[in-house]
Amino acid sequence: MSDVDVAALLAPGSIRLDEHVGDKLEAVRRCGEVLVEAGLVAPGYVPAMLEREATVSTYIAEGVAIPHATTAGKEHVLADGLCFLRFPDGVDWDGEVATVAIGIAAQGDGHVEVLGQLAEILLDPERAAALRNAEDATSVLRMLRTTTEGES
Repeated sequence: MSDVDVAALLAPGSIRLDEHVGDKLEAVRRCGEVLVEAGLVAPGYVPAMLEREATVSTYIAEGVAIPHATTAGKEHVLADGLCFLRFPDGVDWDGEVATVAIGIAAQGDGHVEVLGQLAEILLDPERAAALRNAEDATSVLRMLRTTTEGES
């Protein structure tokens, strides 16, 4: 696995810690809107994210979902990047409760590497819990850093 710095892919202003939505589709749509606001994708990316969610759930574990688009959505990606949204009230995600959604925008196959790095971080229950309870954007960035030398 490479040393993709997941934190470096977060666009300025794309960390939102107090989002409120009614359901998972609204959460996916909100992730897409934040990616559009960050200049990472064109608006056409959002329907491709919703299509992906309708086909395969992007919930992974530990209260975290990783919404991203179908292959057709790649034509709408302007730059690789992520958004981090926390839903303090939780969102029903196919019977699981997600409190964090990390939206992915990636050209080519870059999303596969990013998904692998995110899974490595988020499948660690302690790190996932810390992310779910992060108080500010700086904490999120620090926890998402993937360095081989450990936590900073």
